[in-house]
Amino acid sequence: MKHVRLTLDAGGREAEIHPMYDLLVNAPYLERARAMHWNYSGEELGIMHYVEGDAETFREDVAEIPAVVDFELTAAEPNAFYVYVRDATNRRLRELFDLLDRSPVVALPPVEYLPDGTVAYSVFGPSAAIQSALEEFPEPITVSVTAVGSLAAVPDAVETALSDRQREAIRAAVELGYYEIPRTATHEDVADAIGCAPSTAAEHLQKAESKLLRSLVSP
Repeated sequence: MKHVRLTLDAGGREAEIHPMYDLLVNAPYLERARAMHWNYSGEELGIMHYVEGDAETFREDVAEIPAVVDFELTAAEPNAFYVYVRDATNRRLRELFDLLDRSPVVALPPVEYLPDGTVAYSVFGPSAAIQSALEEFPEPITVSVTAVGSLAAVPDAVETALSDRQREAIRAAVELGYYEIPRTATHEDVADAIGCAPSTAAEHLQKAESKLLRSLVSP
Protein backbone atom coordinates (compact mmCIF):
# COMPACT_ATOMS: atom_id res chain seq x y z
CA MET A 1 0.00 0.00 0.00
CA LYS A 2 1.22 3.49 -0.83
CA HIS A 3 0.30 7.11 -0.23
CA VAL A 4 1.16 9.00 -3.43
CA ARG A 5 1.04 12.72 -4.14
CA LEU A 6 0.06 13.48 -7.74
CA THR A 7 0.24 16.56 -9.93
CA LEU A 8 -2.08 16.80 -12.95
CA ASP A 9 -1.38 19.13 -15.86
CA ALA A 10 -3.77 19.74 -18.74
CA GLY A 11 -1.26 21.95 -20.55
CA GLY A 12 -3.61 24.88 -21.04
CA ARG A 13 -6.42 22.64 -22.33
CA GLU A 14 -8.45 22.67 -19.11
CA ALA A 15 -11.59 23.89 -20.91
CA GLU A 16 -11.62 20.65 -22.93
CA ILE A 17 -12.09 18.72 -19.69
CA HIS A 18 -14.71 21.04 -18.17
CA PRO A 19 -15.30 24.82 -18.08
CA MET A 20 -15.38 24.84 -14.26
CA TYR A 21 -11.95 23.20 -14.23
CA ASP A 22 -10.73 25.91 -16.57
CA LEU A 23 -12.20 28.67 -14.40
CA LEU A 24 -10.73 27.39 -11.12
CA VAL A 25 -7.27 26.92 -12.62
CA ASN A 26 -7.00 30.01 -14.80
CA ALA A 27 -9.21 32.83 -13.43
CA PRO A 28 -6.79 35.70 -12.67
CA TYR A 29 -8.90 36.95 -9.75
CA LEU A 30 -8.65 33.64 -7.82
CA GLU A 31 -5.66 33.26 -5.52
CA ARG A 32 -6.32 29.73 -4.32
CA ALA A 33 -8.97 27.03 -4.68
CA ARG A 34 -9.50 23.62 -3.13
CA ALA A 35 -12.08 20.93 -3.84
CA MET A 36 -13.02 19.62 -0.40
CA HIS A 37 -15.78 17.07 -1.06
CA TRP A 38 -17.52 15.69 -4.12
CA ASN A 39 -20.10 13.20 -5.30
CA TYR A 40 -20.12 11.79 -8.84
CA SER A 41 -23.17 10.10 -10.34
CA GLY A 42 -22.11 9.80 -13.99
CA GLU A 43 -24.21 12.52 -15.58
CA GLU A 44 -23.66 15.02 -12.77
CA LEU A 45 -20.91 16.05 -10.37
CA GLY A 46 -21.63 17.80 -7.07
CA ILE A 47 -18.54 19.43 -5.62
CA MET A 48 -17.76 21.71 -2.66
CA HIS A 49 -14.88 24.17 -3.00
CA TYR A 50 -13.08 26.55 -0.69
CA VAL A 51 -11.88 29.52 -2.73
CA GLU A 52 -9.83 32.64 -2.02
CA GLY A 53 -10.42 35.52 -4.39
CA ASP A 54 -13.06 37.86 -5.80
CA ALA A 55 -16.39 36.24 -4.92
CA GLU A 56 -18.63 38.52 -6.96
CA THR A 57 -16.64 38.14 -10.18
CA PHE A 58 -16.56 34.39 -9.61
CA ARG A 59 -20.33 34.34 -9.07
CA GLU A 60 -20.89 36.19 -12.34
CA ASP A 61 -18.60 33.89 -14.31
CA VAL A 62 -20.08 30.67 -12.89
CA ALA A 63 -23.59 31.89 -13.73
CA GLU A 64 -22.52 32.15 -17.39
CA ILE A 65 -21.34 28.51 -17.67
CA PRO A 66 -24.07 26.39 -19.35
CA ALA A 67 -22.71 23.17 -17.82
CA VAL A 68 -23.35 24.47 -14.30
CA VAL A 69 -26.79 23.18 -13.32
CA ASP A 70 -26.85 24.96 -9.96
CA PHE A 71 -24.51 26.58 -7.45
CA GLU A 72 -24.52 28.29 -4.07
CA LEU A 73 -21.85 30.59 -2.70
CA THR A 74 -21.32 31.46 0.99
CA ALA A 75 -18.76 33.89 2.42
CA ALA A 76 -16.20 32.27 4.74
CA GLU A 77 -14.01 35.25 5.64
CA PRO A 78 -12.77 38.41 3.89
CA ASN A 79 -11.76 37.50 0.33
CA ALA A 80 -12.66 33.81 0.79
CA PHE A 81 -15.79 31.75 0.27
CA TYR A 82 -17.28 28.28 0.00
CA VAL A 83 -19.07 27.34 -3.18
CA TYR A 84 -21.12 24.25 -3.98
CA VAL A 85 -21.35 23.59 -7.70
CA ARG A 86 -23.58 21.05 -9.42
CA ASP A 87 -22.13 20.33 -12.86
CA ALA A 88 -23.43 18.46 -15.85
CA THR A 89 -20.56 16.22 -16.94
CA ASN A 90 -19.13 15.73 -20.41
CA ARG A 91 -17.23 12.84 -22.01
CA ARG A 92 -13.76 13.90 -20.86
CA LEU A 93 -14.84 14.56 -17.28
CA ARG A 94 -16.63 11.21 -17.16
CA GLU A 95 -13.50 9.48 -18.44
CA LEU A 96 -11.55 11.00 -15.55
CA PHE A 97 -14.07 10.22 -12.82
CA ASP A 98 -14.91 6.77 -14.20
CA LEU A 99 -11.22 5.92 -13.87
CA LEU A 100 -11.31 6.86 -10.20
CA ASP A 101 -14.69 5.22 -9.67
CA ARG A 102 -13.66 1.76 -10.89
CA SER A 103 -10.29 1.70 -9.12
CA PRO A 104 -9.66 0.51 -5.55
CA VAL A 105 -7.42 3.57 -5.14
CA VAL A 106 -8.85 6.17 -2.74
CA ALA A 107 -8.59 9.87 -3.60
CA LEU A 108 -7.76 11.96 -0.52
CA PRO A 109 -9.16 15.50 -0.43
CA PRO A 110 -8.47 18.30 -0.77
CA VAL A 111 -7.75 18.67 -4.47
CA GLU A 112 -5.64 21.82 -4.84
CA TYR A 113 -5.76 24.10 -7.89
CA LEU A 114 -2.26 25.59 -7.99
CA PRO A 115 -1.12 28.99 -9.34
CA ASP A 116 0.94 27.37 -12.10
CA GLY A 117 -2.20 25.84 -13.65
CA THR A 118 -1.67 22.33 -12.29
CA VAL A 119 -3.84 20.36 -9.88
CA ALA A 120 -2.44 18.38 -6.94
CA TYR A 121 -3.96 15.75 -4.68
CA SER A 122 -3.12 12.52 -2.89
CA VAL A 123 -4.24 8.93 -3.37
CA PHE A 124 -3.85 5.82 -1.25
CA GLY A 125 -4.10 2.19 -2.26
CA PRO A 126 -2.31 -0.86 -3.66
CA SER A 127 0.85 0.06 -5.54
CA ALA A 128 -0.17 -1.91 -8.65
CA ALA A 129 -3.60 -0.24 -8.75
CA ILE A 130 -2.05 3.21 -8.45
CA GLN A 131 0.39 2.45 -11.27
CA SER A 132 -2.45 1.16 -13.46
CA ALA A 133 -4.50 4.31 -12.82
CA LEU A 134 -1.54 6.54 -13.67
CA GLU A 135 -1.26 4.85 -17.06
CA GLU A 136 -4.95 5.39 -17.86
CA PHE A 137 -5.39 9.12 -17.26
CA PRO A 138 -7.24 10.51 -20.31
CA GLU A 139 -5.83 13.16 -22.63
CA PRO A 140 -5.00 15.99 -22.40
CA ILE A 141 -3.98 15.35 -18.79
CA THR A 142 -0.44 14.34 -17.95
CA VAL A 143 0.23 13.12 -14.43
CA SER A 144 3.41 13.05 -12.37
CA VAL A 145 4.23 11.65 -8.94
CA THR A 146 5.72 14.24 -6.60
CA ALA A 147 5.90 12.22 -3.35
CA VAL A 148 5.51 8.63 -2.18
CA GLY A 149 4.90 7.51 1.41
CA SER A 150 2.92 5.20 3.62
CA LEU A 151 -0.42 5.51 5.39
CA ALA A 152 1.41 7.29 8.21
CA ALA A 153 1.99 10.22 5.83
CA VAL A 154 -1.73 10.77 5.23
CA PRO A 155 -2.67 13.94 7.19
CA ASP A 156 -5.95 12.56 8.57
CA ALA A 157 -4.23 9.34 9.63
CA VAL A 158 -1.60 11.32 11.53
CA GLU A 159 -4.30 13.43 13.19
CA THR A 160 -6.16 10.30 14.25
CA ALA A 161 -2.98 8.80 15.70
CA LEU A 162 -2.71 11.65 18.23
CA SER A 163 -4.51 11.23 21.53
CA ASP A 164 -7.09 13.86 22.50
CA ARG A 165 -4.68 15.41 25.02
CA GLN A 166 -1.79 15.42 22.55
CA ARG A 167 -3.97 17.13 19.98
CA GLU A 168 -5.15 19.64 22.60
CA ALA A 169 -1.56 20.38 23.63
CA ILE A 170 -0.37 20.88 20.05
CA ARG A 171 -3.30 23.16 19.27
CA ALA A 172 -2.67 25.27 22.38
CA ALA A 173 1.05 25.44 21.62
CA VAL A 174 0.39 26.72 18.10
CA GLU A 175 -2.15 29.30 19.31
CA LEU A 176 0.13 30.56 22.09
CA GLY A 177 3.20 30.92 19.88
CA TYR A 178 5.22 28.02 21.27
CA TYR A 179 6.48 27.24 17.75
CA GLU A 180 7.08 30.84 16.69
CA ILE A 181 10.61 32.17 16.08
CA PRO A 182 11.43 33.63 18.51
CA ARG A 183 9.23 31.49 20.79
CA THR A 184 6.54 33.53 22.57
CA ALA A 185 5.28 30.80 24.94
CA THR A 186 6.71 28.02 27.10
CA HIS A 187 5.48 24.55 27.94
CA GLU A 188 4.36 26.07 31.27
CA ASP A 189 2.03 28.34 29.28
CA VAL A 190 0.72 25.32 27.39
CA ALA A 191 0.17 23.54 30.71
CA ASP A 192 -1.87 26.48 32.02
CA ALA A 193 -3.96 26.50 28.84
CA ILE A 194 -4.87 22.83 28.98
CA GLY A 195 -4.98 22.46 32.77
CA CYS A 196 -2.14 20.10 33.62
CA ALA A 197 1.32 20.07 35.14
CA PRO A 198 4.19 21.54 33.06
CA SER A 199 5.92 18.15 32.93
CA THR A 200 2.72 16.55 31.60
CA ALA A 201 2.32 19.25 28.94
CA ALA A 202 5.93 18.75 27.88
CA GLU A 203 5.32 15.00 27.58
CA HIS A 204 2.16 15.52 25.47
CA LEU A 205 4.06 17.85 23.13
CA GLN A 206 7.05 15.55 22.81
CA LYS A 207 4.93 12.52 21.95
CA ALA A 208 2.76 14.46 19.48
CA GLU A 209 5.81 15.98 17.79
CA SER A 210 7.42 12.55 17.51
CA LYS A 211 4.34 11.12 15.74
CA LEU A 212 4.08 14.10 13.39
CA LEU A 213 7.76 14.06 12.49
CA ARG A 214 7.78 10.31 11.88
CA SER A 215 4.87 10.75 9.50
CA LEU A 216 6.91 13.20 7.41
CA VAL A 217 9.85 10.86 6.91
CA SER A 218 7.99 7.55 6.70
CA PRO A 219 8.95 5.61 3.53
